[in-house]
Amino acid sequence: MSTPRPAPSGSANPEVRALSEALQAEHAAVYGYGVAGGRLTGAARTQARTALDTHRARRDTIARLITDRGAAAPAAAPAYTIPFPVGTPADATRLAVHLEDGVAVRLGELVALAGAPLRNEAAGWLRETAVWAVRWRGASTPFPGLPASTEPGTPTAGGRT
Repeated sequence: MSTPRPAPSGSANPEVRALSEALQAEHAAVYGYGVAGGRLTGAARTQARTALDTHRARRDTIARLITDRGAAAPAAAPAYTIPFPVGTPADATRLAVHLEDGVAVRLGELVALAGAPLRNEAAGWLRETAVWAVRWRGASTPFPGLPASTEPGTPTAGGRT
């Protein structure tokens, strides 16, 4: 899903920029779960609703962290581009994986740039996002949010090269 870049906040602070990027990913996840949830039923719909609530709460926390640092929190876009048609429960599940992976990338960047104690909190969010991705994907990935390497000799998810 395409996540618009946040408008410059006027801050040269890398932590604020990383928070802004994470906030944009959370905005996209909230939007995307609205789309995915409309195609799911039963336990999967309940899981999507719980994930949506989790992303909303995290979005609000990150927005507060940005404003606490004296910067303007980027607003959500009016709409986001869904990367593929979502017409079936399988499509909705694939979208949920895509959303969690997108959030994981931004949270990983935040972990790398943040100072303590924000780094610890962001690492917890990244772990939580990885767990959501596993729930949707049905399997884990070695480094959530990072693309799988295709270079020869690079270990794969199963540990084989």
